[in-house]
Amino acid sequence: MPDGHLLAISDLHVVYDENRALVERLRPSSSDDWLIVAGDVAEKFADVEWALRLLSDRFSRVIWAPGNHELWTHPQDPCDLRGEKRYLRLVDLCRELGVDTPEDPYPVWRGTGGPVTVAPLFVLYDYSFRAPGATTTEESLRLAHEAGVVCSDEYFLHPDPFPSRAAWCRSRAEETERRLAAVDPSMPTVLVNHYPLVRDPTRVLRYPELAQWCGTDLTADWHVRFRAAAMVYGHLHIPRVTRHDGVPFEEVSVGYPREWRGRPPREPLRRILPARTAAAVR
Repeated sequence: MPDGHLLAISDLHVVYDENRALVERLRPSSSDDWLIVAGDVAEKFADVEWALRLLSDRFSRVIWAPGNHELWTHPQDPCDLRGEKRYLRLVDLCRELGVDTPEDPYPVWRGTGGPVTVAPLFVLYDYSFRAPGATTTEESLRLAHEAGVVCSDEYFLHPDPFPSRAAWCRSRAEETERRLAAVDPSMPTVLVNHYPLVRDPTRVLRYPELAQWCGTDLTADWHVRFRAAAMVYGHLHIPRVTRHDGVPFEEVSVGYPREWRGRPPREPLRRILPARTAAAVR
């Protein structure tokens, strides 16, 4: 049995020099360490390639789930693919690097705390985490525009060939649910998604209107139905651990330098397995 750890990190945002330097310093503690990367590596294709290549060279196994920033079609990126074509090109890149993606067979962690199926997911959002007081998606988006807190996805994340991001989310949720249902029912899972699978973690956002870009109600019971030993996510830039139905939800983001500079120093790699015995739970 390997002696390594199942580690996790997200929201590397290596366009920032300080974040790139942080990624360059990341090292496994054991030759058997696996690393989960739960999205938002970078916006530009070349930066995503740089970071995942570096990490895949250092860790025994790297498992990636896409964030919204990888899916942007940035006006300064030579890779101008949009929507699903961009996602599938990122999948091809990961396969070239030996990195697991949501399109590959789910790997099984057999180290301490295992065996556990580690399932990287790609499920977007459908605006069902509506702004306070909104009863429709249209009203929720209007409130966000009025508050001046509109996610840049509205301009850079294209859903092609789907008619909307919500439609792409529904398609991804249906396919992902089918795959998770096929996992050995005796096997616990670690579910990895860029967004939390339940809405509760978004309730601490300074601007509640932003929650509509943070997940979908379609996944609200997956951590229970699919026997999650842990749920790993990022996106919120609020690193912490919460519990939902007894399952630890691990927000593992680095975030932007302006956010993490003022926080007490912490180890950027979060250990998921073996489970920590004294995790800070809020």
